[in-house]
Amino acid sequence: MEAKLTTKQLFQGKSIQQRFEKLLGDKAPGFISSVLQIVGSNKLLSKSDPNTVLTAAATAATLDLPINQNLGFAWIVPYKGQAQFQMGWKGYVQLALRTGQYKRINVTEVYESQFTSFNRLTEELIADFNTEGEGKVVGYAAYFSLSNGMEKTCYWTKESVIKHAKKYSQAYSSKKSPWQDKDQFDAMAMKTVLKSTLSKWGIMSIEMQTAQLVDQSVQEQEGQYNYVDNTIDIDQYDQVQELKDKISTENKVDLP
Repeated sequence: MEAKLTTKQLFQGKSIQQRFEKLLGDKAPGFISSVLQIVGSNKLLSKSDPNTVLTAAATAATLDLPINQNLGFAWIVPYKGQAQFQMGWKGYVQLALRTGQYKRINVTEVYESQFTSFNRLTEELIADFNTEGEGKVVGYAAYFSLSNGMEKTCYWTKESVIKHAKKYSQAYSSKKSPWQDKDQFDAMAMKTVLKSTLSKWGIMSIEMQTAQLVDQSVQEQEGQYNYVDNTIDIDQYDQVQELKDKISTENKVDLP
């Protein structure tokens, strides 16, 4: 039986390197080096299926997002022996800005010293962002304005974010989950709110559609998205299928 290639051996293959060169040009060697460095510094990721590491890395390259953990655009993370691709809120901002149709876009924590009220119908958020936040974080607000004049403000209470995370992330209660890390919780929460806001109201470029589709997925083969850490309700399933169909049609490729 032929021995399975390690992640390093897989990425050293000529065809794989040529593939990343086609996607990233001169940036390909540095990108591959960063992938191998991340894998080498993470014991669980180093033991993950190399093919899922490759597809996750290819996803990041396709979206042209760095996977340096300190930058917060995107990550390759281990989950039950496989590599999962995850977007960060900064990654969603980057993809939105690339459309050239956003005048402003932001997402932020809202502290109890800042918050007064939020009207869900009129989307009027009364909060004093001119003052430094003090006390507990009570919620998260996402906002964008488009060049055509459209504006959108969404606000989630912290309790709403936690309820959503518990419902859709099987690993929420795990000690290794970023949701249980005080330093990462806010970033995860802001991503959740911004992702939801953009998917419902934002400009859905091909890159943004792809990001919504691949986020938190494992791909044993490209185009086969397995959402190993989160459940999908009927509405979300329909949205995923719709995105697959649209991307497949516009790119003239078949997605399973």
